[in-house]
Amino acid sequence: MEWFTADAYWLSRLIFQRALAVLYVMAFLGAALQFRALIGERGMLPVPRYVERVPFRAAPSLFQLHFSDRFFACCAWTGCAVAVALLAGVHGLLPLWGAMLLWLVPWALYLSIVNVGQTWYGFGWESLLLEVGFLAVFLGNDRVAPPVLVLFLLRWVLFRVEFGAGLIKMRGDACWRKLTCLDFHHETQPMPGPLSWFFHHLPKPVHRIEVAANHVTQLVVPFLLFTPQPVATGAACLMIVTQFWLILSGNFSWLNWITVVVAVSALDLSAWHTAPEVADAPVWYEVVVSAVTVLLLAMSYRPMRNLLSRRQVMNRSFDPLHLVNAYGAFGSVSRVRQEVVIEGTADTVPREDSDWRAYEFKGKPGDVHRWPRQFAPYHLRLDWMMWFAGLSPAYARSWFGPLVERLLDDDRDTLRLLRSSPFPPGSPPAYIRARLYRYRYTTWHELRETGACWERTYVREFLGPTRLARTAQQE
Repeated sequence: MEWFTADAYWLSRLIFQRALAVLYVMAFLGAALQFRALIGERGMLPVPRYVERVPFRAAPSLFQLHFSDRFFACCAWTGCAVAVALLAGVHGLLPLWGAMLLWLVPWALYLSIVNVGQTWYGFGWESLLLEVGFLAVFLGNDRVAPPVLVLFLLRWVLFRVEFGAGLIKMRGDACWRKLTCLDFHHETQPMPGPLSWFFHHLPKPVHRIEVAANHVTQLVVPFLLFTPQPVATGAACLMIVTQFWLILSGNFSWLNWITVVVAVSALDLSAWHTAPEVADAPVWYEVVVSAVTVLLLAMSYRPMRNLLSRRQVMNRSFDPLHLVNAYGAFGSVSRVRQEVVIEGTADTVPREDSDWRAYEFKGKPGDVHRWPRQFAPYHLRLDWMMWFAGLSPAYARSWFGPLVERLLDDDRDTLRLLRSSPFPPGSPPAYIRARLYRYRYTTWHELRETGACWERTYVREFLGPTRLARTAQQE
């Protein structure tokens, strides 16, 4: 059927698939390098303990059937290798059914990871990667032109991402309606980037323009995705420009990057490339794609109802396979940045004047003289959760104690998640404490005078001096 495929999106599909493969590589790489301390057999939130109380139907995963650190590492590195193969275009050399199966592998592996990842994998971009990755299975390869139905479903994802984020802002914090949220957001966002200090110091009228432009892009432009070309391409381009502005302003894992990738699928790039002639799509492929489209549209009822609800929630999955989800970000914006600073001392009797030394994290602010770095689209999971801990101890209740225990035990896998430890290997501290500080960006004058990009003020104790229980028993 001629209506089933769209030759004009041949180049768009090529870029989309290669870029999505890169994001898969980043996701699996992060899982392979960070899992042991987070969810490994001796991790802060071990997978074996989780699967004992959560049934397979609620969280389908390979690791419900078997888990060991070696098996998890094998799955993560396999996912990384398959993603590299997809990036190299191996799926284009396979029969259509073979290409679909190859795209299914990273989706199934990453689904297995997310469904046992607990708090560490509770971010909206995890579900977004899975939803988009599932659609990529049915996007075809060089043997067929891109199917119109899958292209439509990708636009439907992009619509929900942008429109959902716009609505949650307008329904949430009043500063979005007053156009003042960016007076605070660049300073209080979870993980600032190398340019965030400069974004914060832009003139306030520019911040107002930023917020207003964001509202237009998220509340008006998404509807244009479903209009004829070239309007839809123009709408997608506006979204891409906005996302790159956000990429420059902070570290938001792969949230902005995957939004750009999905927007690329809406671009008509036929003027830049002539699609090769291909045979008609096989009937079985048309049937499968049509059936999946009907299924996903039917499942969209709950995310759509959430969009229209006054009690809209952000980043919610409505099925254990994460096929159709609700999205949104920053429905409220913190006015003050609070950071938890973890310190240790070798003194056997901890006092206020003991030699307390701070652990430094890779991405989250610590040393006031250390300038933030760019990590996104790589996701530093512990750093992000430390930001939540600064908002409220309730966010850290399940994992902060185990983190402290592992630092006191000189756990190698946990220390690898950090930028640096103030104690030499094999000589862990006797006590650890955590203190809450208020951080703010320095002014231009303060930056020139001190060289520090942050200024911090002590707020209160987050965790009193703590030592290992077995050490106390020995004494």
